[in-house]
Amino acid sequence: MLAQKNRLTKKNDFDAAFKRGQGFKQGFLYFKIKNNNLKSSRFGFVVSKKFSKKATERNKIKRKLREIIKKKLPAIKRPIDVVVIVSPGAENDFKKLEETVDMLLKKAKIL
Repeated sequence: MLAQKNRLTKKNDFDAAFKRGQGFKQGFLYFKIKNNNLKSSRFGFVVSKKFSKKATERNKIKRKLREIIKKKLPAIKRPIDVVVIVSPGAENDFKKLEETVDMLLKKAKIL
């Protein structure tokens, strides 16, 4: 589980990342990244009903992404806010998700 201090929870934080964040896309994942003035990075996850009508499947992919981010957190260079948006058709395979997240973080020059 991702620590509370590393989660985006408020609507204002999500809105700020959407409006002023820089976007990076790889496969079925899209990152909106915005610098923050805090000591830690925060992540929020968006999986729409277009991905799956079943909440269990949407929650499962969010849990996998949280676990991947939790592993990568110590390597992140600067404090940022990231909204991870999952597009319909995304693979639910942990290994492929991890590779895609790695590529996106390197593309955004965060790792």
